[in-house]
Amino acid sequence: MSLTKNEFNLLYAIKKHGIQSHRKLRDYAFVSTGYISEKLREFTAKGFVDKEAITEKGLNELLPYKVDNAVIMAAGLSSRFVPLSLEKPKGLLIVKNEILIERQIEQLQEAGIKNIILILGYKKEAFFYLESKYENLKIIINPEYNKKNNTYTLFLAKNDIKNSYICSSDDYFEDNPFEEYVYQSYYAAVHVNEKTNEWYMIPDEKGNILRVEKSGFEGDIMLGHAYWDRYFSSAIMKIISESQSTGIYDQNLWEQVLADNVKKLPPMEIRVYPQNTIFEFDSLDDLRSFDNNYVEHTHSKIIKNITHFFSCSESNIAHFQIIKDGLTNTTLLFEIDGKKYVYRHPKERSEEQISPKQEKKALEIAKEIGIDNTCLYIDEQTGWKISNYVEKTRMPDYGNFEDSKRIAAVLQKLHQNNFSADWSFHPWEEACKLENKLRSEKGGIFDQGFELLKDNVRKCYQECEKDGIPHVFCHCDTYAQNWMLKEDGSTFLIDWEYAANADPGCDVGSYIMDSRWTIEEAKIFIQEYLGEKYNKNLLFHYLGYTAVVSFYWYVWALHREACGVIMGDSLYNWRSMAFRYSKELVEKNNL
Repeated sequence: MSLTKNEFNLLYAIKKHGIQSHRKLRDYAFVSTGYISEKLREFTAKGFVDKEAITEKGLNELLPYKVDNAVIMAAGLSSRFVPLSLEKPKGLLIVKNEILIERQIEQLQEAGIKNIILILGYKKEAFFYLESKYENLKIIINPEYNKKNNTYTLFLAKNDIKNSYICSSDDYFEDNPFEEYVYQSYYAAVHVNEKTNEWYMIPDEKGNILRVEKSGFEGDIMLGHAYWDRYFSSAIMKIISESQSTGIYDQNLWEQVLADNVKKLPPMEIRVYPQNTIFEFDSLDDLRSFDNNYVEHTHSKIIKNITHFFSCSESNIAHFQIIKDGLTNTTLLFEIDGKKYVYRHPKERSEEQISPKQEKKALEIAKEIGIDNTCLYIDEQTGWKISNYVEKTRMPDYGNFEDSKRIAAVLQKLHQNNFSADWSFHPWEEACKLENKLRSEKGGIFDQGFELLKDNVRKCYQECEKDGIPHVFCHCDTYAQNWMLKEDGSTFLIDWEYAANADPGCDVGSYIMDSRWTIEEAKIFIQEYLGEKYNKNLLFHYLGYTAVVSFYWYVWALHREACGVIMGDSLYNWRSMAFRYSKELVEKNNL
């Protein structure tokens, strides 16, 4: 760079304010009056300034420091900000009568940064209106926002990042922190005097980042925006781009890249701001502390549902956190006046099989049997649910046979009752229906081994049908996350949205499917479940139904992915269980 930092500060002060008294320029540029006198003579001689202002030549001297654009990241869910973030992206929240992201865009534009890159993912369509409201706004879509962290988000903007502000859509700046010209890269910080879990920047003798540490005591923590000059941008984007082949930073914030490579990167200044000028809201409780409008009026349907059920005010409800994020629901923990409850928020549903009205009836049956008495209310139209929170529970451990015995006992109790539902679940038939949809509506099935797999499962199913085992009331989704085990021996089976009259093999098989046990391991569980009724025919039936339900969930997962839902490892695991069990049963029994 051709200018020193002090030369830049003075020349930029003249650009902004014109030739002022030495005292005023001192306050603007943070240099001494003696330095100003010397540099004004030098700048005049070089033609950078005249008697009143900066010249064209002076502007050219500042050009390498001119900010090209700002990147605003708005792709993530902001899971710590539930329940509000479940209903709208955090960047679109209204804070002190302004929309967060609009306030930030307008602050950038007021500072002279006209080109803004907005990277979207979660509920992206909610932001599209900004493209019409603001000129020079470029939108980039992150299709993997729910699988990768913001390092990948920035990778998508690799061709745009030069002299760039790096911002988050949910920051609130009391005073405009942005400048049209910036001397070097920096990260915004505030100084704290207590222990936190934030990122701490340890300075070198020049005030640049020497190293980054996660959590600490007194020091400068990262808070707010960052600025990357073109040298820093080139260096860090090279590291980020090269990491794409390994995925080493897929789950990391970009700050981890900085922390790991700070000695390899060009200097980044620690720019400390006064307290209470930059705000990040990690939770609803944080936002309420900043904007008291949210104490009683959160504009959240979820919180409105809770207030209506408990006949309480919004101010009584606090401390939301996600405790389970499943394929069809997000489950939240919250408190009312210190007592904990659970709220289930349904995701967008496409399956005709799920009916809140039927689930309500299933919950009534489960309560009467004594298997699940946690539910307080379920909405028959949308499926949102409020339940009591059960303290000190855990999921079953598939490697612990004592846990398996507890699960088997509850399934025995469930299947031996005399209750019946008005609806049924037939996993083989449902899988075939979904297969037809995939072939007729979604472009087909690309698993080359699908026909062999289906044929083996069909043979198992047909053999099971010969047994004449009556259908009973079943849960139909008995994987580990739907169980709660307490130290006193009590065992609860929750989330009855798939419950129906079905072959009891649906429950036994679902539990085995999720365990990924070998057939020999599954035999031990089935023997425990059957007790004195155990025989070879029944053993085959429950092993066969493990293949059938695994096949159903595999085809269900294929259909979900065809509809745009990322299923991850579950899809492969379900196929593996269906293939392994059906193949072994068919071969050993000469089917």
